[in-house]
Amino acid sequence: METNGKSSGLGLDKIGDLASLLNEPSQAGGPQEIPLDLIDEDPNQPRTVDNPGFSAQSIAEIGETIKIRGVKSPISVRENLESPGRYLINHGARRYRGSKYAGKTTIPAFVDNDYNQADQIIENLQRNELTPREIADYIGRELAKGKKKIAIAKEIGKSPSFVTQHVVLLDLPDSIATVFNNGRTNDVTIINELVQAHKKHPDKVTAWLADEAQEITRGSVKLLREFLEDKGAKDFEEDGDDEESGQEPDDNNGDAKEKKTKEPDPDKLKKAIVQVNHDGRAARIILNRRPSSEGLAWLKYEDDGLEFETDLATVQLVALLEG
Repeated sequence: METNGKSSGLGLDKIGDLASLLNEPSQAGGPQEIPLDLIDEDPNQPRTVDNPGFSAQSIAEIGETIKIRGVKSPISVRENLESPGRYLINHGARRYRGSKYAGKTTIPAFVDNDYNQADQIIENLQRNELTPREIADYIGRELAKGKKKIAIAKEIGKSPSFVTQHVVLLDLPDSIATVFNNGRTNDVTIINELVQAHKKHPDKVTAWLADEAQEITRGSVKLLREFLEDKGAKDFEEDGDDEESGQEPDDNNGDAKEKKTKEPDPDKLKKAIVQVNHDGRAARIILNRRPSSEGLAWLKYEDDGLEFETDLATVQLVALLEG
C-alpha cells in the first residue's frame, strides 16, 4: 500500500498470517478432542473475573473467529483429582469460553498433569502480544490483496472500527508518525484523535507534538482538540463580525432580515443529532461525512470524541434529537 511519501515507517513484509501469531505454539504430541462439558475452569487461575480478556465483548470476538476457523491452538488441561473423569484448565480459558459461545461441543486439548499455579503466571507474563504496528501491517497486506475492511474484521474477530483505526497507522502525517515510532505513544485511539485534529490544524498539532515535555495521553489530546475546535469557532465568528461591519446598508437586504425573523417551523429539526450505541458505548452519527461505501457510516464516541467508520449493522439506534 502506498503511503503518499509520508514517513510512517510501517512495512507490510514483517509478518505473515495474523491467525498464526494470535495462537500459541503447539506442544509436542497430538491433542485430544475433549468434550467441553467435562472441562472446568481453574478457580485459582491468575486472571480474575474483571480481566478485560474475559469481558463479554472479548469472548464474543474470539467466539466469532472460532465459529469460522475453529480452535487452531489446543488448550492445556490436567486431570481433576477431586473429580475423576473431569479436567481443569491449565491455560486456554478464553478459547474454552469462546468455544462455548460458538456452540462447540468439544475442544482440542493437551493433557498436562505437571502444571501448577506458577506455570499459569509464567504463561500469562511471557505471552507476547501483537503490537499495533504488526496488526496494521497485516491489515495493510490484506487490503492490498483487495479484501474489504468488513471482511478482514470478520476474519480476525474484531469490529470494523478496530480495522479502520489500525488502517490509519499505515499513512500517518510525519509529526504523528514520529511520536508513534519513537514510542511516545502507541495508543491507537490517541493516534486516531491526533490524525483527526491534524486534518484541521496541521501546524498547531505539529507544534504541540514537537514539545518533548508534552505528555501525550487521551486526556491531553482531548483537551487539545477541544481547544483547537473552540479557537477555530471563535476565529470564524470574529471574521464574520469584520465582514458584517464592512458592509454598507442595503435596502435589498430587507428580504433577508425578514427571513431571519420568520417563525421556525415546529415540525422541522434545526439540526438533527442521531444518537446510537456501538460496542456498549454512546455515540452519534456524523451526518455530514460521506462513508467509504454503502452500509457504513462515520460515528463519534460521546466519551472521548473518537471518530471512526463502521458497519451500520453494528449500530443500535437510541434517539433522534435536535441540536
